Amino acid sequence: MSTVRQSTIPPVVAARWALWTFVIVNLVIVEVLFLDAGTGQNGVLTVAKFFGLHAAVLMLFQLLLVARLPWLDRRIGMDRLTVWHRWVGFTLLWTILTHAVLVVLGFARLDDASMTKTFFALAGVPASLLGMLAAAIVVAVAAVSARYVRQRLRYETWHGLHLLLYLALGLAFVHQLQETTTFSSSAFAKTYWWALWLFAFGALLTGRIIMPVWRNAYHRFRVAEVVAESDDVVSVRVTGRHLDRLPARAGQFCIWRFPGHDHWWLANPFSLSAAPDGRTLRLTAKAVGSTSAGLRHVPVGSRAFVEGPYGAFTSIHRTRPGALLIAGGVGITPVRALLEEEPAGDIVVLYRVRSEKDAVLIDEVRDLVADCGGQLHLLTGRTGEGGTSFEPDGLRALVPDIAERDVYVCGPPSMTSAVLGALRGLKVPHRQVHAERFGLA
Repeated sequence: MSTVRQSTIPPVVAARWALWTFVIVNLVIVEVLFLDAGTGQNGVLTVAKFFGLHAAVLMLFQLLLVARLPWLDRRIGMDRLTVWHRWVGFTLLWTILTHAVLVVLGFARLDDASMTKTFFALAGVPASLLGMLAAAIVVAVAAVSARYVRQRLRYETWHGLHLLLYLALGLAFVHQLQETTTFSSSAFAKTYWWALWLFAFGALLTGRIIMPVWRNAYHRFRVAEVVAESDDVVSVRVTGRHLDRLPARAGQFCIWRFPGHDHWWLANPFSLSAAPDGRTLRLTAKAVGSTSAGLRHVPVGSRAFVEGPYGAFTSIHRTRPGALLIAGGVGITPVRALLEEEPAGDIVVLYRVRSEKDAVLIDEVRDLVADCGGQLHLLTGRTGEGGTSFEPDGLRALVPDIAERDVYVCGPPSMTSAVLGALRGLKVPHRQVHAERFGLA
């Protein structure tokens, strides 16, 4: 962690520019293809085609956001990519609905028929029926993804329903393939759409299936040690072959499965609680659910299935010689790993816990902070209680030169939001603030 980035363009900025350049270039190409294909049978159908083409681009963009491409993930972070995926998803929903309504309205005007009659007539056309089915799935998934509904569903249930979107994408692809006015209006159009769909699906298959399967077959992860850190905290150390070739960094997390101990669909994102040393990986978890609570019973020697590493909470984003690491609860795990990368330097750690007995890995953290000549402030009590530690004045009192440091923040959502708000109040430059929020959805 002691290496400060020398390039003038932060990695996250470079990744965002690359991503948005990709989107803008493709939107321009789609606009050209739209104009080149000419108008539809009437003005309404022409507008409907416009929205349909842009719905296709949004679908492909959605795939890239969740493909877990390492170059994007390490610079932007899965948490931010997931948020973008959510907002693009709702934009896609309204684009598809607009396209569908305009198609029905356009043909209703063309045939001088009611929209209801036209709808059922179009349902009898294979190409239109496939589009209707794809739209119906997107609407259903959007409904269960609304915040009110999502909070009342188990993650496994929501995730299973969310996978139906891949079926919708397949139906949409065939729907577009059969719409010759959009997919194959010219040789260039046909080549472009095939290349774009293959690239998006290829990225998804590589990032979500091929790479995880290959890595697990190559590294053969196994549980080497299970250590109860306290009554409700456990560490699991995993070993494997050629772990020195696994591109893992301190601060990152993996998605862990333990076949034979839990169902294969039960997985949790746990940060690496120790810097990767080329021989083992370690996770440390607090018992907050059935999967994490049962980790202490994972048999030593059993297989582990590990996806990742993921996350942008790493030292590649360092811009300043000094750093402030702020952790809350079990959010100390990636911070503890980052400390191992810091042999010496100007480091301050703020660790918020309810009470000292809840301070996970506190002895290890104290030793690492002492080794690098840093400072550790153990802050007890809930956020907002027992002082104003995470208000601007409280942070400035603890770390007077906070605006001159990189600030890493990891903890519960309420604490993270409070800290980020305080940093904005202290005018800490955005490029010096690095935060990671837990969760996959």
